[in-house]
Amino acid sequence: MSTVVLDKVTKVYPGGFLAVDRVSLKAENGEFLVLLGPSGCGKSTLLRMIAGLEEVTDGDVWFDGKIANLLSPRERDVAMVFQNGALYPHRTVRGNLSFPLEIAKEDPGATRDRVANLSKALHIEETLDRRPGTLSGGQRQRVAMGRAIVRQPKLFLMDEPLSNLDAGMRTELRMEISQLVRSLGVTTIYVTHDQVEALTLADRIAILNRGVLQDVGTPAQIYNDPATAFTAAFLNSQQLNLVSAVVHTPQNNYVLLDMGPHHLILPWSDPRAYATSQYVGKPILLGMRPDGLAPVPESYDGPSVLGRVRALEYHGHEWLAYVECGIPAVPVPEPPDPRAKANGHAAGTGGLRGMVQRMFRSPVDEQVVDQEQVGQNVGSGIHRRSDLIVRLGARPVWRVGDPCKVGVDLSRVMLFTVDGARIDPPRR
Repeated sequence: MSTVVLDKVTKVYPGGFLAVDRVSLKAENGEFLVLLGPSGCGKSTLLRMIAGLEEVTDGDVWFDGKIANLLSPRERDVAMVFQNGALYPHRTVRGNLSFPLEIAKEDPGATRDRVANLSKALHIEETLDRRPGTLSGGQRQRVAMGRAIVRQPKLFLMDEPLSNLDAGMRTELRMEISQLVRSLGVTTIYVTHDQVEALTLADRIAILNRGVLQDVGTPAQIYNDPATAFTAAFLNSQQLNLVSAVVHTPQNNYVLLDMGPHHLILPWSDPRAYATSQYVGKPILLGMRPDGLAPVPESYDGPSVLGRVRALEYHGHEWLAYVECGIPAVPVPEPPDPRAKANGHAAGTGGLRGMVQRMFRSPVDEQVVDQEQVGQNVGSGIHRRSDLIVRLGARPVWRVGDPCKVGVDLSRVMLFTVDGARIDPPRR
């Protein structure tokens, strides 16, 4: 087992392409840490720097309290599983599984026993004498996992190992990976862009975007209390409702969130009210998940908005309603795109919480970012129509064109600055 620490790790490719921007992160001994983010966010680059396959431009990588920047991949004692399996096509499954032990000059008898036992655990014992070309995608990934596991390394690195499989096989292998890795107690860093994989597998999740660390925490922490609007939008099975509201405190009786034709009220008893009141007269962002909204009768006098059903969408197990209510949706704020030529190293962002407060700003001497382009280049889980998306359950209670009233669960409304940083005080 191993502890991995990244201290302000930066990667700049030739030509000034900034892939990873001063990421500080720690994987505890025996922890299953998932790196999550959209394609091109730098998570695979970060994994390759940990493995020693990419040179670190700046910052340090530490293994068990010892700096590892100059160690070769072999000296780091890590095992990596790739998206395509990367098996030796001329070797049988048995040969692929035994190869790391052969290189290490392990006892042939012990190698045979270990391969046999591992193949049973991975349910591939019947394929031991077949070559990779004759296997299904799921079988090949099981072999790739077995080849990584068989020599019992200190650290597992997995780079989207399930992305090429169909949905059913991903679910099956996801469960097996979780059970097997935890039974071994080996520190694991797992890269994926799939939110379901991250939520179901991880002890902790680290979310990246454009090479910048956005949030770190347990699945429950970053889902229920995301540090940024991007985290809230990305870690969402349906599109996130993100709208703008202006803060008022009428006669200091409560905090009013003015969304134009509609408003919501935060009583002073709400723990977020004081922090929100600091933005009086200014716009903020409200994030509302579809399952935090619900149809309510006209007589309902709780937090709600009025609208008209524009469309219904059937998802098999549930219906979603798109409700036109006159509240324009806004794009998710993102940090300035570092995918441009940088003069040396891009400016750093500091620690996570400090970074959250300033990661969307650029110093005057930094490259100017086209804000219109940033607004258009929004992340996963964002819609631009002025609709609220409401989860209806297995049976729709509305029809297209119906006027409707949408109840809002205030406890699940997320509050962000216009820059995308969380307003409510940190509770971790």
